[in-house]
Amino acid sequence: MADASAWARQGKAPDGTGFIRAGAGTPVLFIHGVGMNAAIWQPQIERMTDRFDVVAIDMLGHGQSPLPPQHPELADYADQAVRLLDHLGLDKVFVVGHSMGALVAQELALRAPGRVRRIVSLNAVFRRPPELTEAVRQRAAALTGRGDAAGTAQTIARWFGDPVPAELEATAQKTASALSAVDPEGYARTYRLFARADDDHADRLPTLAVPALFMTGSEDKNSSPAMSAAMARLAPRGRCTVLPGERHMMAVAAPDLTTRHIVDFLTEDEAIEQSTQANAGFDSGEFRRALGSFLTGVTIVTTIGPDGEPRGFTANSFTSVSLDPPLVLVCIAHKALGHPVFATSKSFAINILNEGQKAASGIFASKAADKFASVTWRPGQTGSPVLDGSVASFDCDMERLVDAGDHSILIGRVRDFEHNSAPPLGYCRGAYIAPGLSQEALAATQPGTDVGAILENAGRILFLETADGFELPRGRGLGSAGDSKSLKGLLAAKAIEAQLGFLYAVWDDAGNQSRTHVYYRGTFDVPASSDRGIRLVDIDDIGGLKIADPAIRSMLSRYVRECSQDAFGVYVGNEVEGEVRPLARAGLSAMNTGDQG
Repeated sequence: MADASAWARQGKAPDGTGFIRAGAGTPVLFIHGVGMNAAIWQPQIERMTDRFDVVAIDMLGHGQSPLPPQHPELADYADQAVRLLDHLGLDKVFVVGHSMGALVAQELALRAPGRVRRIVSLNAVFRRPPELTEAVRQRAAALTGRGDAAGTAQTIARWFGDPVPAELEATAQKTASALSAVDPEGYARTYRLFARADDDHADRLPTLAVPALFMTGSEDKNSSPAMSAAMARLAPRGRCTVLPGERHMMAVAAPDLTTRHIVDFLTEDEAIEQSTQANAGFDSGEFRRALGSFLTGVTIVTTIGPDGEPRGFTANSFTSVSLDPPLVLVCIAHKALGHPVFATSKSFAINILNEGQKAASGIFASKAADKFASVTWRPGQTGSPVLDGSVASFDCDMERLVDAGDHSILIGRVRDFEHNSAPPLGYCRGAYIAPGLSQEALAATQPGTDVGAILENAGRILFLETADGFELPRGRGLGSAGDSKSLKGLLAAKAIEAQLGFLYAVWDDAGNQSRTHVYYRGTFDVPASSDRGIRLVDIDDIGGLKIADPAIRSMLSRYVRECSQDAFGVYVGNEVEGEVRPLARAGLSAMNTGDQG
């Protein structure tokens, strides 16, 4: 910890415990993981000392602190923390622990709840699966109490990736230096405890009295999102947060993001008292647009069960409840096999399906043993599974469970959401409805029809640049990939992966009533290359493009306007005159939220 003096004060308690202290305000105790020391929290200390009295402890056997007993228990490390708090005159603190330190933080809160206000468990382990249990116990058994350079390199690879990303090389090197400097005997004794302590709190977490945040990275395989979700489920006031793309050392690899989540959680009560806007920064307009993705819908609702395994069911009983706070609901039958799991869950995700996910809908509506084998998913912010390809997803904390007849209503407070322009899967009168298929049927009825598409990706429209200016992709009829003159043939020839959605405009040539033009809205995956004359243009820049066809210019002007209003219609007429017939749009959200003014 030699470099700590530049940014914090070092100290030693009467029992020999080393610590760092900096800042002023509400006290926060940081507890590091196996092989580290108090200085590993430098990024958090630098970012939090303006409003917190930050104390970082050297665990027993680490940094400046004495060795733990030969065969230590978590209680030994928790008691060490209590002695330090007594020495510093700190009666009640926030506690943040990482990995092994997260287990110590939980032990401290369980043993001395009167001393802890809230805890944050970063990258904590819980009920490791058999293969992880065997791997960590083999590593523990191999420790000799002597230095191990090869073991340090393997640990860095697990924590940061192999190879380490270039942008994390300096951070990984500092972490490796801390590992190399740790007392080998202190490391060995602590790691052996770490290898067997992942189940120590399984029966005690339901008694955890304080609010608890269990946070990990989506790419942390050893402290997985399922583990954090399972702990949050057991803790009465628990919450799970998963940081996308992060690994085990996210506190130093992504310090801004990690620290922001820590501070937001620690100051939650203060924020509620001081803020008149409970959802400051929450984009209500974008949230309303995401809710508008629901047609008459089909959803798959997901969560993580108490065993750490993903669970899910198909439902079309989804609706928005409130914009402020952002609330949605879904219903599940009392007799459903998954009812006990969802009725006791702390969080769940609602995935609105696209028209290509009909098979997944059927599987999740069945009693199939492994439903998730049929889909690709990732943990959302709460740890609940978010399904790839969904039209929209809403990752929620459980706000309230309401019994209603033979169903339970799950009301969720939306923590995170995403949506796209893909056509949704509908359900009506016992049958699935796929809007895209009905549009294909319309185009197929007239082989000579000019069929085109306005394809959008992240606010950009796909154009083809020609000698005469810019054109939308179009062809004679919808056709197939093998028909070079058709729309699908054109898209295939230019390697454009497109998903056609809603019908957008139908018109006849004023002087040639037998010539019909049909245009759809849709989405596309960004091509790997733009060598084929493909140009991606921001929606706001479309007005400045050279577009020869006045009917296309008029249609695109309407598209730009309707995008800003989130109110789309279908034009029917000719290139000179016609009418726009509005589609049912955000009115569904308005009716469901009671927002009809």
